[in-house]
Amino acid sequence: MTTLLEYLSAHVLTCLVPAFFIAGAIASLLNKETVLKYFGADAPKWLCYSVAATSGTILAVCSCTILPMFAGIEKRGAGIGPATAFLFSGPAINLMAIILTARVLGLDLGIARAVAAVSMAVIIGLIMAAIFQIKRPDKNCKTISDPMQATQPDADAKPSRPKYVTAAFLAVLVAILLTATSSIIELLPKAVISGILIIIAAFLMKSYYNSDERESFLSETWWLTKKIFPLLVVGTFVTGVIGYFLPVEWIRTLFGTNSFFACFVASAIGALLYMPTLLEVPIVGTLFGYSSGITAAGPALSLLLAGPSLSLPSMIVITRIIGLKKGGVYIALVVLMSTLAGMIYGAIA
Repeated sequence: MTTLLEYLSAHVLTCLVPAFFIAGAIASLLNKETVLKYFGADAPKWLCYSVAATSGTILAVCSCTILPMFAGIEKRGAGIGPATAFLFSGPAINLMAIILTARVLGLDLGIARAVAAVSMAVIIGLIMAAIFQIKRPDKNCKTISDPMQATQPDADAKPSRPKYVTAAFLAVLVAILLTATSSIIELLPKAVISGILIIIAAFLMKSYYNSDERESFLSETWWLTKKIFPLLVVGTFVTGVIGYFLPVEWIRTLFGTNSFFACFVASAIGALLYMPTLLEVPIVGTLFGYSSGITAAGPALSLLLAGPSLSLPSMIVITRIIGLKKGGVYIALVVLMSTLAGMIYGAIA
């Protein structure tokens, strides 16, 4: 229950609410051609995977906060490969988390985390595309059935406003998310800056979008919220129960080597537990004993890769968005790739 209350108080307002509005804007206001240009199945691989695999550097998000944005780009026709690369990279390549890892756990581990995360995002995306991608990207994945979709205005129609407006609106929404989740801004300045940004977003919406577009934006935001948020709450509660009964002291004894078993167990535990953004560093350093030399380098990296990218709540939602088969393969790839990365780093560290 404590985990659930902390999740609701610390993450809903600062992370999920801005994320749902960003997702609603992507799904309703962003031109489909823009999404397909950078995330489409037919986009140049060097472009779409470069963008998808590095997008997390500017997003201070966790495994749950990235889900609405993933659902938004997937709904606009993104290919399964670039979309899942974005899904992994969002929380895995958080720039602040990489810097904190280097400062607290060591420069070598911080560099290894950054390199492994970017590489894994590309590899996972390419494998997902090779398995599931079909020729027509608009039929690439089965999305959650949206009964309102047929009645919504066409976001791809020629707009009567400057092209930069939608980009500016999304940029303001992302700025709200970054400000709200920042740990270096005090509460009062954070509230003031967030308030100013909200006013700017409201002004842009009121001035440049008609009533149908505003209604579509709010409808998409609410639709994604009611589809995703209840699953996150249930999953977070179950994760809290698992964490309470997790025999941490016994598990720590398994992480003293860089063996396949140690790295695999670390990846599996990281995939199940909910690790809020930046907290994965003290969890690995203190709770699992990396800083005191109890946990070896390999399992530590496996935890840092799988932990922020997956959690039981996010796994439930992922399978709901792209289906059990695709979601299961993606989850298995994250666990296995995190295991492999941990073994490689453990062997050379």
